[in-house]
Amino acid sequence: MTFLKLSFVLFSSLYLAAAGGMFLLQRSLQYFPTHRDPAPDALGLTGVTRQTLTTPDGETLILWYAPPAAGRPVILFLHGNGGEIADRADRFSLYQTQGYGVAFLSWRGYGGSSGKPSESGLLIDAKTAYDHLRAQGTAADHIILVGESLGTGPAVQTAARNPLGALILEAPYSAAVDIARAQYPWLPVGLLMLDQYRSRDHIAQVRAPLLILHGEGDQVIPYPSGKYLFSLAQEPKTFLSLGPIGHEALSDLATWKVEAKFIDRLFP
Repeated sequence: MTFLKLSFVLFSSLYLAAAGGMFLLQRSLQYFPTHRDPAPDALGLTGVTRQTLTTPDGETLILWYAPPAAGRPVILFLHGNGGEIADRADRFSLYQTQGYGVAFLSWRGYGGSSGKPSESGLLIDAKTAYDHLRAQGTAADHIILVGESLGTGPAVQTAARNPLGALILEAPYSAAVDIARAQYPWLPVGLLMLDQYRSRDHIAQVRAPLLILHGEGDQVIPYPSGKYLFSLAQEPKTFLSLGPIGHEALSDLATWKVEAKFIDRLFP
């Protein structure tokens, strides 16, 4: 065997091994639960009940819920791929101070919830939480769906299939597969990726008022990705730049207050 043939065989073997490893490990590279599940009152939250939901496929989900003040909407919050709802107690508290009802869903495989995360599973989880709010008496036009980072994918698909009062997306992607393709240009990501979250294929079906927030310095989900998704959406829609700031903007009180102003214009 010539040196070139040997080099080709060696390179091909290494490439296939690397691609196979990435395929097998991909969900551990996409979802980062820490499995923390403290009680809401241990984090200083008051007036919050820790509810248990059962999905149609038999998983058990945790939902933190606080009721709205009279006439105010309920925020159904779908968190990103890192950490837990317990890491977002400050956000929960801010929403409460505005008089909103608040429902924080813990994805399957995350704090207190059973199962393992996947795109199909998270879509079931989001719909289960939405249906739970409706069954409790919350009108569809009083549900505000807020998606954070990875949670924007399930949020878009849920909003495309169900009536809402509004949809708010924080640092959304056009599709998770688009982000992965840019990060791993040496892999056939479109063929290998299981959970692609193609929001660009669903955003045009959303009829609720839409707000997209994105930091121009975001290195996790680049700003142009959010702008492109916005370009595909129907009116009424609003895009707001958060300025030269990165993905950390999603943990910033100022970002949540921008959302509150948008919501208050819809529910004066």
